[in-house]
Amino acid sequence: MCDGLFIVMNLDEKYMRIALKEAQKAAILDEVPVGAIIVKDDKIVARGHNLREKSNDPTSHAEVNAIRKACKKLNSWRLEDATIYVTIEPCSMCAGTLLQCRIGRIVYGADDPKGGAIHSSLELFSSKNINHHPEIVGGVLKEECSSLISNYFKSKRTK
Repeated sequence: MCDGLFIVMNLDEKYMRIALKEAQKAAILDEVPVGAIIVKDDKIVARGHNLREKSNDPTSHAEVNAIRKACKKLNSWRLEDATIYVTIEPCSMCAGTLLQCRIGRIVYGADDPKGGAIHSSLELFSSKNINHHPEIVGGVLKEECSSLISNYFKSKRTK
């Protein structure tokens, strides 16, 4: 039992490192550095990072960009057997989209005390009235994820 948990944690860390690379792509574009990947059957089916500034689209969050790509690639709006790895706790829009696509599992890095909708500001998936409850794992590579985003905002404030 313990070995199985160790393997899952190693996989979660492996995939979160890839999501961090997506977040770094956003940072290079001077976007808020959030990255996401979607994995199904141990294969990455989609990647995304924030592109709100570049696209002038307020819905162009990393999670939504990855979900759109995954649904197109899999030819389905349902992602029940997939896991999303995202570097920061999803906001209410992204959590709602994850609910709507029936994602099977959500793994995130850093908490978002101001906008997180998993447990920090809101607790969308705690509601008994919703029809889908994915498995949720938070805090994977929390320090690395938190550091990336906080350093981004520190550099913005000094400019």
